[in-house]
Amino acid sequence: MKCCEATGEMTHARWERQLTRHMTEAWFLQRMAALALVCWLWTSLLLFCGAQAVRPEQTDVQVLSLNGKWSLRNGNGSLSLSAAVPGCVHTALQAAEFIQDPYYRFNDVLYRWISLDNWTYSLSFSAPPWIRTTKRVVLLFEEVDTISTITFNGVVIETTDNMFRSYEFELSGLLKKDVNLLEVAFVSAITYASQASQAHSSYKVPPDCPPPVQNGECHVNFIRKSQSSFSWDWGPAFPTQGLKGVQLQAFNFIRLQSLTTSTSRDSSSWIVDVDLFFDVVMETAGRALLFLPDLNVFQDFQLLLKEGQSKTSLVLLIPANVSVDLWWPNGHGHQVQYRLFLEARLDTGATFHREARVAFRTVELVQETIPSSPGLSFYFKVNGRPIFLKGSNWIPAHSFQDLVTPDMLRNLLQSAVDANMNILRVWGGGVYEQEAFYHLCDELGLMVWQDFMFACALYSIEKDFIQTVRYEVTQQVQRLKSHPSIIVWSGNNENEAAIATNWFSIPDDKRTRYVKDYVTLYVDNVKAIVEQEDRTRPFLVSSPTNGLESEKEGFVAHDPYDVHYGDTHFYSYVKDCLDWNQFPRTRLASEYGFQSWPSFSSLSKVSLPEDWEYNSKFSDHRQHHELGNLEMLLQVALNYRFPNNTDTLQRYKDTLYMTQVMQAECVKKQTEFYRRSRSEIIDGKGHTMGALYWQLNDIWQGASWSSIEFGGKWKMLHYLAVEFFSPVLPVGFEENGTLKIYGISDLSTNLTLRVKVTVYQWSSLTPACSSLSEERVLIENAATLMMQCLISDLLRDCGKCSRSSCLITFDLHDSSNPTQRHGPTNHLFLTSLRDAELHKPNITAFIQHDGNDFLVTLKCDAVGVFVWLDVGDIAGRFDSNGFLLLTLKRTVHFFPWTTTSVEELSENLHITSLHDVY
Repeated sequence: MKCCEATGEMTHARWERQLTRHMTEAWFLQRMAALALVCWLWTSLLLFCGAQAVRPEQTDVQVLSLNGKWSLRNGNGSLSLSAAVPGCVHTALQAAEFIQDPYYRFNDVLYRWISLDNWTYSLSFSAPPWIRTTKRVVLLFEEVDTISTITFNGVVIETTDNMFRSYEFELSGLLKKDVNLLEVAFVSAITYASQASQAHSSYKVPPDCPPPVQNGECHVNFIRKSQSSFSWDWGPAFPTQGLKGVQLQAFNFIRLQSLTTSTSRDSSSWIVDVDLFFDVVMETAGRALLFLPDLNVFQDFQLLLKEGQSKTSLVLLIPANVSVDLWWPNGHGHQVQYRLFLEARLDTGATFHREARVAFRTVELVQETIPSSPGLSFYFKVNGRPIFLKGSNWIPAHSFQDLVTPDMLRNLLQSAVDANMNILRVWGGGVYEQEAFYHLCDELGLMVWQDFMFACALYSIEKDFIQTVRYEVTQQVQRLKSHPSIIVWSGNNENEAAIATNWFSIPDDKRTRYVKDYVTLYVDNVKAIVEQEDRTRPFLVSSPTNGLESEKEGFVAHDPYDVHYGDTHFYSYVKDCLDWNQFPRTRLASEYGFQSWPSFSSLSKVSLPEDWEYNSKFSDHRQHHELGNLEMLLQVALNYRFPNNTDTLQRYKDTLYMTQVMQAECVKKQTEFYRRSRSEIIDGKGHTMGALYWQLNDIWQGASWSSIEFGGKWKMLHYLAVEFFSPVLPVGFEENGTLKIYGISDLSTNLTLRVKVTVYQWSSLTPACSSLSEERVLIENAATLMMQCLISDLLRDCGKCSRSSCLITFDLHDSSNPTQRHGPTNHLFLTSLRDAELHKPNITAFIQHDGNDFLVTLKCDAVGVFVWLDVGDIAGRFDSNGFLLLTLKRTVHFFPWTTTSVEELSENLHITSLHDVY
């Protein structure tokens, strides 16, 4: 350890001497690169050895963290407690045991008093001499949520009005030698929003309030705060107050505030653009080196930094003869990122160094004419390759963002990757996610469709509102543009559609005003800032949108849901979700979905036995979508039978199961439709190039459209997504009595395959018959019709099979090796499962260890439908679930997230199939 530390320090000292000595010599570049590489190697060695003495990023900047224990009091002083920063009032009150779990039962409403009160955070601290004696001291807040007045030693230094931006203030002259007092006095976001709405008296800015079923608060569009924090149709109202991160930064000459990177490609080589943001006490000059050690590429720059805050842009050219590995989305290649080093020394003697990640990839949104179809295409190319977007929509992972941990994010994002997704849309009613989210997306190959935080509302264009939005957009683009995962910016969620289809019943003679406000906010401000800060990605003004056609029509199209342009959002809860004829053959489906309830193990954590009925007050309270519980039962009734167990609790559990079956099959059917529509134009519609269902994750334990429950447990939908997002997938459907089977391929090579069709009777695990099609070429990156036949002919050749007594399965096999299957086995039911002649499968299970995991061996004697394995509160997931059991024996893996045992699993394992609930 000492050897590592001593050698590391000596290397750093040598670096300083050599840089000074040879600054003006001709061979400076070669020497600089060699020394930078040595420094990099030694730094890595120091970290590996666990050395505590790590070279500071800037020799001139001293940092004093103010995170930790603060004091917190309410408006009238009747409540006083310690509070953690980062943190919020709700989590502080829970930690101090003033309140229960805010998610428990009806606490979202019972604890509304917390959000209606005004809370003050305060901290007393002593400033070390090295802080007080520097020329400039800056107080930084990473996030202030939301409306506050900040005072330092009794002096008001700023007011805040936007949780989506950081704040910083100079404290020079205000610091005391002994004790300093910092206070952040919050005003209730609910009160502020109401007053702001009342003050905007010239005309209404709708909507006023959410639907009563949401138990929410009003006028959220008048405050720059997470729009869903006032409630949404899948989540509670918890308008928080709190702080994210606070620190002092002290310096004499210069502070490097941030470094951003982006890459682009000209006709022959790659370019790395590096933007440096400085805070300079006095004008100075110096030299800087940008260095990509893995590519052995470096470049020297002269710096001239003027007093004040400024941006310096450096351009690092990658020689044409240098081979670069590209960053690819999940399923299309590796996610290569290179380390970029910045090393600089100023004439003042100050030095600074930074390390960043750089990825090489291009992205293009293609909107061009399509033969035999009106309108324009709408798809993304990454590195010149068309990519079919497979994914979902992301909402905030918790109402209290301080409780969102990197482990929680990794679990959710890895779950998306494991379901063969390549994209998530960060929805515009939530939050711009923390850095860990985007770093994980970069690492995992999850593309990000990044909305700006405006959703389902109209907004004011008053001067103060526009000004704070401009700060917000500028900071967020600068913060996030370095991430290769982000492929598109989008100005808002559904606000173009809200005006175009008149959600808010605006009279015709008033519509022009709202269209003008819309253009002012999203085009003249948001779009203009994005295009100034980042020209490497496309920008969409809204979602859904007609893209270029919307722009042509003045940015509010006559019909933003036109399937011949852009992206669409589509929901239909009354028609049969398994009837594919109702789905829009759109260019890209960025929202669609169906609700379900989470598992009983999730709900029981926040409820009492009296709540465990489908029509209980608790069930009604947790359902924030108007008529949502009834609509789920309606979809169940269209294709299945209702649970009829006489035991009330078991019937409740069975009903929860049926909502998950319904949701999984509905989304599966719709997603398969979009995937098989990628290569066809039918009646002028098609070339669908994306399917993002609503939604991936949950914010609490309640009814929602999610495929993953709050806490990370997979619903049946997510298990089915593993297959319907598979890189190679057979999709079968019936059209006018004909069975058509398509092969879907995301691969970059053709495959010569045959389709194997197998017919089973519900009562037997022995195939009634099977057939193998002629070989066909499954075209790369396309959907190909692989076979078709009359269903009547197929059943006639299978003996006693009828639509109600049999089902069809099919898969894709290698033409030269019939035992090699490509993609999962899929199925088609020939009648509603309400009318199918199901048989009891009599499933048994045997559990055994498999290293750190477990094997669950299932046996049955008839076809098991939607076989569901549940282990209650034991955290983990199976490698497969919600499947058809078509063999006498099948083994499933269980991967626990915590320590468990065969005995505990055996005691908690519960197996359900569709027949069991009939």
